[in-house]
Amino acid sequence: MAQAERAPSAPESAPAAKLTLLTLTAMVVGSMVGAGVFSLPRRFAQETGVAGALISWAIAGAGMLMLALVFQTLAVRRPDLDAGVYAYAKAGFGEYLGFFSAFGYWASACVGNVTYWVLIMSTIGAVVPALGEGDTVLAAALSSVGLWAFFLFIRRGVKEAAAINRIVTAAKLVPILFFIVLTLFYLDPGVFADNFAGADYAGSLFDQVRGTMLATVFVFLGVEGASVYSRHAKRREDVGRATVLGFLSVFAVFASVTIVSYGILPMSEIAELRQPSMAGVLEAAVGTWGNAFVSVGLIISVLGAYLAWTLMAAEVLFVAAKDEDMPRFLGRATAQDVPVPALVMTTVLSQIILIVTLFSDDAFNFALDLTSALSLIPFLLAAAFAVKVAVGDRRAGRTEAAGTATGRRRRQLAVAVLATLYTAFLIFAAGLRYVLISFILYAPATILFVMARREQGRRLFSPREYVILAVSVAGAVLGIVALAAGWVEL
Repeated sequence: MAQAERAPSAPESAPAAKLTLLTLTAMVVGSMVGAGVFSLPRRFAQETGVAGALISWAIAGAGMLMLALVFQTLAVRRPDLDAGVYAYAKAGFGEYLGFFSAFGYWASACVGNVTYWVLIMSTIGAVVPALGEGDTVLAAALSSVGLWAFFLFIRRGVKEAAAINRIVTAAKLVPILFFIVLTLFYLDPGVFADNFAGADYAGSLFDQVRGTMLATVFVFLGVEGASVYSRHAKRREDVGRATVLGFLSVFAVFASVTIVSYGILPMSEIAELRQPSMAGVLEAAVGTWGNAFVSVGLIISVLGAYLAWTLMAAEVLFVAAKDEDMPRFLGRATAQDVPVPALVMTTVLSQIILIVTLFSDDAFNFALDLTSALSLIPFLLAAAFAVKVAVGDRRAGRTEAAGTATGRRRRQLAVAVLATLYTAFLIFAAGLRYVLISFILYAPATILFVMARREQGRRLFSPREYVILAVSVAGAVLGIVALAAGWVEL
């Protein structure tokens, strides 16, 4: 589209803040290491034993590594595309699906932010019963204060917030690594062996592995963090490097936290622990001080992750607006490079979801699984775009330069295909419940797409886009009916 038609922005002349490889890697690690890692022992113990956990992490690790390599490849081959996940979907499959990808990724970040506040309140609720497990009215009120306090902090400037995130990332890894070392020291081989095959309540090995998939998606969300924030990189190649470095670092941590926990308590007891379950595991190993130690580390970790995810969520809306796929008002930013309208919308949606969790039977797990489900369509579209690029589809992007080794092209195609298959399997693993609830959020979002088209004086939908609209509306209607009839529950 013509440059002249793009949304006006106050800081058009202000350069984007430039971030180093270290800071970009910290953004990836910081966005992945948040609430999820502290909930892993209970989530896995509710579904599977050691054998299933090892298989789950092997599948998740391989699948997410393929996605990380996809983002690394696309960052180099398509340096013209910013905001990663959203931009790749648009380039490969058109504006409407690109819009849905941007909205879905943004919405998943907002819902994910709610899990952070629920877990913080649940942690404090161990000593302040009025907060429950983060699902009481008082907990929601205090969480709301936190939401808007962070809004005011980030409003001051992106570069300052990103620098603080790098410091917080280093600080929050310490208690997690300490947990791994201590539980290894206290690990009981007999307990570990008893947990190997799984408990009586676990189903078949396939069902056990499938039951853990959304949890693994949640903890790996953020692997695309450097790609989302690519316009701020000092060097474009740092985007891919930060993605792979961040992924490999946290994969080792996540798998270790899960597996060593099986050597402390029977999995049936781990499955009943209060979240954050990592605190309960360490308490069983070393005493009450272990619970307090992990709880403090959790609060630091979660606040750092919340900062990273809020930055990335606002960035997606901002870039989508600059590309005319969101209303123009979302493309405005301050002289400090802060997209304030996008930041406001991010905070508002998080506030709405926070209120919705009050009506859920399990606020934390509901928000966690919905976050994962919302992210799957954007990931699937990004991986499928990588397939199109790898086979040289000129409609999707530039072809490889003459002389590129055939072996390299084949490796890139294989990686892209595996990443696509993995994300498709995750949608199957998510189940109908979260797919329908996702449609309830996706369909009304089309209002923003219509606003953007009207601002540009363009036809609202093409024939193909009308089909996509019909599918999304039908899915939303079915989702609402399913909720009303009690077929699915929050």
